[in-house]
Amino acid sequence: MTEQDIIREAERRASDRTDQEIIRKTLDEGVQTVWDRFALQQPQCGFGQLGVCCNNCAMGPCRVDPFGGKTSLGVCGANVDTIVARNLLDDLSVGAAAHSDHGREVVQVLLETAEGHGQGYQIKDIEKLHRLATEYGIQTDGRDTNDIAKDLALGILEEYGTIKNRIQLAERAPEKTKEIWRKTGIMPRSIDREIVEAMHRIHMGVDADYVNLLLHAMRTSLSDGWGGSMAATECSDILFGTPTPLTSITNLATLSRDKVNIVLHGHNPLLSQMIVNVAEDPDLKRMAEDKGAKGINLVGMCCTGNELLMRSGIPLAGSFFDQELAIATGAVEAMVVDYQCIYHSIPLTAGCFHTKVITTSTKGKISGTIYKEFKPESARDTAHEIIKLAIENFPNRNPDRVRIPERPMKVMAGFSEETIRKALGGTYKPLIDAIVAGTIKGCVGIVGCNNPRIKQDYGHITLAKELIKRNILVVETGCSAIACGKAGLLVPEAADLAGEGLASVCRLLGIPPVLHMGSCVDCSRILVLAANIAKELGVGIGDLPIGGAAPEWYSQKAISIGTYFVSSGVYTVLGIPPKIFGSANVLNLLADGVKGITNSAFAVEPDPLKTADLLEAEINRKRKALNI
Repeated sequence: MTEQDIIREAERRASDRTDQEIIRKTLDEGVQTVWDRFALQQPQCGFGQLGVCCNNCAMGPCRVDPFGGKTSLGVCGANVDTIVARNLLDDLSVGAAAHSDHGREVVQVLLETAEGHGQGYQIKDIEKLHRLATEYGIQTDGRDTNDIAKDLALGILEEYGTIKNRIQLAERAPEKTKEIWRKTGIMPRSIDREIVEAMHRIHMGVDADYVNLLLHAMRTSLSDGWGGSMAATECSDILFGTPTPLTSITNLATLSRDKVNIVLHGHNPLLSQMIVNVAEDPDLKRMAEDKGAKGINLVGMCCTGNELLMRSGIPLAGSFFDQELAIATGAVEAMVVDYQCIYHSIPLTAGCFHTKVITTSTKGKISGTIYKEFKPESARDTAHEIIKLAIENFPNRNPDRVRIPERPMKVMAGFSEETIRKALGGTYKPLIDAIVAGTIKGCVGIVGCNNPRIKQDYGHITLAKELIKRNILVVETGCSAIACGKAGLLVPEAADLAGEGLASVCRLLGIPPVLHMGSCVDCSRILVLAANIAKELGVGIGDLPIGGAAPEWYSQKAISIGTYFVSSGVYTVLGIPPKIFGSANVLNLLADGVKGITNSAFAVEPDPLKTADLLEAEINRKRKALNI
């Protein structure tokens, strides 16, 4: 490729200038990235894209004809509706399990901390601990903090099983929304139970009714959003502190030329937050100086990065697609990962440079990495070992291969539900008044990942800019929040890009028109935000002028998030088609039929400008129904 070809290809792949700079470096040096592997997979399987390929048993795999030909049935007799619905439920359950198992680990560490076994951990937000304990009916007056925390952790862990038969956190939903769940039979009963039952239903010879399968998919997603994910968020806040607004920086320019660079990547804050604490050790700082570095530079990546940004102000190097690019700068001494959204090819990328990749989870081992098992009882020691390993690797850096972009982007993050409510004076009435007056039309949550089918960050940034221009407040989590951070939308000055009404509110409060609410499990914060507003109005979530979007989603987790949004009453637009287009019945139910249940539905629209049109139309429909 010529130099001009390389420049054009980098601009085609990514929106951010720092990403483009390092993509050019990978193309010049022949370092393979996600975009290269995606190109090598073309053309991808059309049966798989339509969701009509079934690999559930050894009689298959079966590829059925969605147009009713000779192969319209699988070997077992499953038709296209059953196969598509089963595949969707399968994917959704994997996503719900990923979020909920993350939550279980956080709750277990809370329990071990309360029992005195969590090395280096302590309860940071006692007020939230007491508030959550009260929700669970746990006595708090005159009791020791650790005793309260132990009872709370055990109470939440009980909801992963099957005996209690209800999830306490789901009681936060407004009564009208819960009545819909009860009437439809999708009220979640426990976290693990719904996932296990989903796995049973998709076994050959069990559930063959696509409506029944999709209703259970809705129930399973609710056990994630109002169960496992919410538990992860709430207990992380108790352990590490509930986020409050702070400023930091983002993009690949957060890496340092003269410090030991450690990238903390994945989703669970348990070890990464401990590394942040241990990195302040004077002995480690002296060790780094002895190796020729001017200090230790920690940066976050993906949702672990979001967790560290919003609680500790740790710079955020990038999102899902930036993990290889960070290594390709040639300046990363160690990339520390836990689980979820980690490329299995990372050791190959690191092998082109001096970077050490360190895996830390028993459920997330990768061949070719250094394994440092994380255990709560030895968390501080493990963090110390990891930082020491990175420091010792600093002299192996090749300065001639280092390229770090300039000019990081400033961001404001840390907008928990509690922070937003506090900024409004402890009640959502000022926000409701602004919506009633039309100063703010409504609110949209943009969430999700990156996908090589679309230019990195283009969908997130374009949609967010278009919505705020139309006086629609945007709240974000996950890689969407990172994308808008890199684009300069997470600062109060971005109010200049918003419509007059939204801009005036942002300037009054000193906030951005796009609010960073955390990692992907923190989509549960959006649910609580919506629930509390609905309660103040005396309506259901499905009555609110709000919407959701996932412009660049890729993972099973996003399927679960989108489904618990819709199941809760939030109209949701996907930018990448889900694998359901092989069944007209499944497609019609999710895009139209579910409106009669939750007053919301799914839509698919790859163009972010048209997505904004759909969301604005939905917000206007809800406003009209509320007579505002």
